[in-house]
Amino acid sequence: MTVEVLFYVSGLLCVYSYFLYPLILKLLPPRSGAAPFSNRVADLPRLSLIITVHNEQARIEEKLNNSLQVSFPEGRLEILVASDFSSAATDSIVESYADQGVRLVKAAERKGKEYAQLCAIRETSGEILVFSDVATRIPEGAVHNLVRRFSDARVGAVSSEDQFISSDGRVVGEGAYVKYEMWLRRLESDRAGLVGLSGSFFAARREVCEEWDIYSPSDFNTALNCAKQGLIAVTSPDVVGIYKDVKDPALEYRRKMRTVIRGITAIARHPEVLNPFRMGPFAFQVWSHKIMRWGVPWFMLVFAALTLMLQGQGLIYTVALWAQIAFYALALGGWLSAQLRQNAIVRIIFFFVQTNLALAQATVAFIFGKRMTVWTPSQR
Repeated sequence: MTVEVLFYVSGLLCVYSYFLYPLILKLLPPRSGAAPFSNRVADLPRLSLIITVHNEQARIEEKLNNSLQVSFPEGRLEILVASDFSSAATDSIVESYADQGVRLVKAAERKGKEYAQLCAIRETSGEILVFSDVATRIPEGAVHNLVRRFSDARVGAVSSEDQFISSDGRVVGEGAYVKYEMWLRRLESDRAGLVGLSGSFFAARREVCEEWDIYSPSDFNTALNCAKQGLIAVTSPDVVGIYKDVKDPALEYRRKMRTVIRGITAIARHPEVLNPFRMGPFAFQVWSHKIMRWGVPWFMLVFAALTLMLQGQGLIYTVALWAQIAFYALALGGWLSAQLRQNAIVRIIFFFVQTNLALAQATVAFIFGKRMTVWTPSQR
């Protein structure tokens, strides 16, 4: 290829995952024939709500009180707390709720969130398993709305949608990004199914959870298990998991790195998910949503280098150069000035560049052997 062709190809690759992929999904026909929801109590399955914790003595009471207010027929819902080798203070608080039907399942060693969930799964009796973290507030009727989606026999898992609330009520860069992600999830949900659920609040059929990989994120592993069993993972727009944004912005970068390293680890452990002959359209969605997005920082780097190489050879290359200079200048300004980050455009650009820096660093860290198994919840 000539340098000019590479310039256009790299430019397309930069925008593919965020813009072209959703456009392709929009052009594909949505899945049809969903079964109607059932509201009869007799049709409601038995549920097991699993709350995963690690040293959450400051927040666990609020979470348990919230969970006990969940609207679901009496006798159809059990609540288990999966303690990832937590402190005695956390476990004792959970045990104090035993007379209200809350059961504590303690992992004998700290091996990560998914291992603690596995320990709890083995103790459940529900037909549908609902997973939640301490940071997520569950609206009263949310669990009932999740479960209604299982009226469709093709549905193996159901994800909530995320809603981030800052301490002063402003929509931050993360909030705008989350809105975009929720829109993209709806597109995927209506086609081959989600490639990842909201890890802090989702539900799955028991049979989907039988193959539980403790080294892969449960939100991805559950979606993969659905696809393997000929089922789909869907989103439920009427179910919202409410979060507060991370208190310390400096921790947000490390959280992104952990998420990406765990995601790459999952793909490396389950490469069959990338095989369209085995996984069909689901593989296309994984390629587009995961692999191509992880490649964006490298595509951007190549695009910038080619732009410099082509200076003086046409107006379009000059415009591309100055557009990139302005873009990265705004990101730098957002990093240097908290006041400048109050501007919505600067905030989103700053968040986008920060995210891709984390993607790049996480990829390099993975290549050099970095893995993430244990889990420390973000303080919000």
